[in-house]
Amino acid sequence: MPRDLHASTRRDWLLGSLALLLAGRTGAQGSWPSRPIQLVVAAPPGGPSDNFGRQLAEELGKLLGQPVLIDNRPGAGGQLAAEHVARAAPDGHVLMMSFAGNATAQTLIPRPQLDFTRDFTHVTQMMTGANVLVVHPSTGLRSFKAFVDFARKNPGKLAYASAGNGTSGHLAMELLKQRAGISLVHIPYRGGAQALNDMLAGQTQAMFLNTDAVLPHLRSGRLVGLAISSTQRSPLLPDLPTVAEQGHPGFEATAWGGISGPRGLPPAVVERLHEAVLKVLNGPFRAKQEALGATILGTTPAEFTAHFRAEVERWAQVIQTAGIKAD
Repeated sequence: MPRDLHASTRRDWLLGSLALLLAGRTGAQGSWPSRPIQLVVAAPPGGPSDNFGRQLAEELGKLLGQPVLIDNRPGAGGQLAAEHVARAAPDGHVLMMSFAGNATAQTLIPRPQLDFTRDFTHVTQMMTGANVLVVHPSTGLRSFKAFVDFARKNPGKLAYASAGNGTSGHLAMELLKQRAGISLVHIPYRGGAQALNDMLAGQTQAMFLNTDAVLPHLRSGRLVGLAISSTQRSPLLPDLPTVAEQGHPGFEATAWGGISGPRGLPPAVVERLHEAVLKVLNGPFRAKQEALGATILGTTPAEFTAHFRAEVERWAQVIQTAGIKAD
C-alpha cells in the first residue's frame, strides 16, 4: 500500500474511533442515569440526616427512572464519606448529601488531599435549619439581653452543653461568645441526647439546640428560649427574636444540607440533577421538612458553591480564634 494511502487510512480510522468515543460519552451523559445512583450520607441509619436522605432518594428515583440507594458512611466529621465521593468517577452515579459539617471539618479535621472548594461539584443547597439558644428555668434568665449581661458580669459562671467539640451547637455558642464578648464554660457530650437530658435536669445552664428538638420543651416550660440563630425568625417560633436583631447584626449559625458530587460532573448531568432535586423540594417533601423547622431552599450550583466557600472561611476563623480541636 502506498505510504500516503496508508497514512490516510490510519488517520480516517483514528478520527472514526474518536467520533465513536465522543458519541458514546455524549450518549452516556444524555441518558443519565444509566444505572442506580449511590447517595452517600455521612451519618448512621435512623437519624435526621439519614431520614432526610431516604425521603429525598425515594422521590428522586421516581423522577430519574433509576433507584437512588443510600450508602451510610459515618465517621471523621463526614470526611470518610467525602473522600469516597471525591474519588468516584464524575459521571453522576455517586453523589453525597453535603452538610455544614463538611465546611467545618476542613479546619477541624484537615486532610491535604481533600478540599471542599476544589474537589467537588456543588449542585444545590436544599435546606437550612436554625438552632435555638435556650437556658434552664432555674437560671432565672428570661431574655437574651439578660443572658448576655449576666455572662459579662459573671464570666465562667454559666456552663453550656453541646453534642461534642465542633458540632453545630458548639460552634454557634463560640460564635456568640466572640461576638458578645462573654465567657462560658463548655461541657461537650458524646451526642445530643445525653447533652439534652442533662440540660433538662439542670446540670448545665445553656445550649444551642435544633429547632425540632427544642419545640416540645419550650411548650412545656422545661426550657426557656432566648433567641434563634438564623437570619430570619422561624414560622414555628414567630415570637422568638433572632440573635441578629438583638444587637448582633449578621449573626448566623445554621445547619444546612445540599447535594454535591465529584469534581467535573458534566454540565448536562448537573442541570438534570438540579432540576429533579428542585421538583422534589417543591412537592410534598417541603411540608414534611418545614414541619420539623427546616427552611427549604433549592439554590443554583453557583450560589451553593459560593455558600460553601463562605462557610469554610467563616468557620475557620471561629475555630482558630477559639482554639477548638476535634474529639
